[in-house]
Amino acid sequence: MVHPFGFRRAALALVLAAASLGASAACAAPHPFNAHDLVMMDRVSDPHLSPDGAWTAYDLRTTDWEANKGEHSIWVADMAGRTEPVRLAASDGGATSPRWSADSRWIYFLSGRSGSDQVWRAAPTGGKAEQVTNLPLDVGAFRLSPDGWSLVVSMAVFPDCGTAECTKSRLDAIKAGKASGQLYDKLFVRHWDTWADGTRNHLFALMLGVDGKPRAAAIPLMGDFDGDTPTKPFGGDEDFVYTPDGSAVIFSARQAGRSEPWSTNFDLYKVKVDGSAPPQDLTAANPAWDAQPVVSPDGKWLAYRAQKRPGFESDRFGVWIMDLAGGARHELAPGWDRSADHIAWSADGRTLYATAEDVGQTRLFAIDAASGAVKPVTGAGHVTDFDPGKGGVVYAQDALDAPAQLYRLAAEPQQLTHHNTERLAEIGFGGYEQFSFPGWNGETVHGYLVKPVGFKPGVKYPVAFLIHGGPQGSFGNLFHYRWNAQTYAGAGFAVVMIDFHGSTGYGQAFTDAISTHWGDRPLEDLQKGWAYALAQYPFLDGKRACALGGSYGGYMVNWMAGVWKQPWKCLVTHDGVFDNRMMGYATEELWFSEWENGGVPWGNAEGYERFNPVNRVADWSTPQLIIHGGKDYRIPLEQGLGAFDALQRKGVPSQFLFFQDENHWVLKPRNSVQWHETVEAWLKRWTGPS
Repeated sequence: MVHPFGFRRAALALVLAAASLGASAACAAPHPFNAHDLVMMDRVSDPHLSPDGAWTAYDLRTTDWEANKGEHSIWVADMAGRTEPVRLAASDGGATSPRWSADSRWIYFLSGRSGSDQVWRAAPTGGKAEQVTNLPLDVGAFRLSPDGWSLVVSMAVFPDCGTAECTKSRLDAIKAGKASGQLYDKLFVRHWDTWADGTRNHLFALMLGVDGKPRAAAIPLMGDFDGDTPTKPFGGDEDFVYTPDGSAVIFSARQAGRSEPWSTNFDLYKVKVDGSAPPQDLTAANPAWDAQPVVSPDGKWLAYRAQKRPGFESDRFGVWIMDLAGGARHELAPGWDRSADHIAWSADGRTLYATAEDVGQTRLFAIDAASGAVKPVTGAGHVTDFDPGKGGVVYAQDALDAPAQLYRLAAEPQQLTHHNTERLAEIGFGGYEQFSFPGWNGETVHGYLVKPVGFKPGVKYPVAFLIHGGPQGSFGNLFHYRWNAQTYAGAGFAVVMIDFHGSTGYGQAFTDAISTHWGDRPLEDLQKGWAYALAQYPFLDGKRACALGGSYGGYMVNWMAGVWKQPWKCLVTHDGVFDNRMMGYATEELWFSEWENGGVPWGNAEGYERFNPVNRVADWSTPQLIIHGGKDYRIPLEQGLGAFDALQRKGVPSQFLFFQDENHWVLKPRNSVQWHETVEAWLKRWTGPS
């Protein structure tokens, strides 16, 4: 299949050629990609096809540099590609999550313009936005019924409150009180970047009138269910779905109880939208994770993603099919050794589409619903979102040198959007290629090499050695908005990235190999990958190289500081683990630490101490930059402070960059630029000309 970005590049070449005819000889050449370019890129996401198949509505995030935040608007693209996409004027005031009405006449969306996040709607042809809901609490996510007569929304409520009004009254009373203490008797007390307040994300149904507006009070669908839909912290409307007749909703949730922080047992539940009966557990037999329900167009089959091993968040997600009438279920493609990220039915119900990481790419796959036969339908690149429907399949795809655009699936992908074209014409990117080598156990390991912008043969270049987080993740062929290899290439560095054992997209056994082996098998891959890259690419200056990583990558940098410091002129650790043992006690999602270290800290102390960076501090001597966010509850702040304290006490050249208002990631535009400028300055300080 032709790489879809070839079409963008061809079009861009024509633009540049035309521009050069009228430009003066003094016209500046494209500048190397930098952090400001990164944060100012318009970001395409969340495409949704209209039921009539003619249009795609999608989210476009732009950056308000002065306000230091992203702004979201809704755009509409012609699926036939005859006209350029247009922005809905109703986006003024902010708009996200565009969803079509059943008759394609309206686009419903979320907006906070009224003072709280509510559902609004507007005609795709333009016109004024109309407020649909006016609930006392923020709407977190929503879905419209296929028949157009109801709307399901999520709100964060106290489970023992029967209404949203009850929750609002209780929250107001707490806010008005003089005492600030919060008493807990079970975990979570905090999750990702927020402290628990006792509320749960619950679903409510709203019956709609002929005017498309609610005609009665919201109906609670989950009662006193002790759990969240959407799931926290990253769930959305993919966690619940209507049946085609609009009579019921199927949702994914975990019964919390006291085991929530160490349980990955999410089940699928079915509930009537009239609230006449409690939710029915459809997947109680599976003690592991059941997620993302999608119902076939004829209403007979429920497809969903499911894991098999309880407590392992990175287990393979297989695609399962359930007969909704009888309850019989089976795995659709048990021999497909990839983990499905997102699934959806084709309009005719014969195909299930799924995205999955695949040897450094993220592809869209088509799975035959009858036979389970699987085939990739996209080529190189990173497919993020997609939506199949009457008009075919629309998907968003990016690559190492190209931010996301929308495409229509066809024999040759048809590009529907061209955002950032003018900006990209002024930017130079580094060329890249994928390579492979024998790693741990002699097994094939893959990586990427990105050349510096303006690469010249015969010149030696300093190197940024990037180590991904997860650890079950991948630094593949994608346009990353936090760890973007091109920012280093633009700063004059060659970039090497290794998908070590534990990485995703290479089969489940490859992913499993890192658990309880954080410090040996992946380290061997990194060492062998580094040696291979130096031998294969003579322009890499091995004497001027720094290693960088975040999360698990930050752990690995801390570990390397004591066990493999010889090649590195400097190190950078972002939100990395410093003390495995304390991480096992202080992190919030305990299932992760317990699985990766082979048990609880007091039951398997050796599992936590075997590869513990804190035990190697005596050997630390490499200059190191530590970065941490004040709202990071996944890897708490003390992990970064502990590493910095150790460096300072030992007299090792070191710096500590602290973001009070950031979590495990750095999201605000100006903070992102500061992060990149600080890291770049640190790299250049230690990798100057030899």
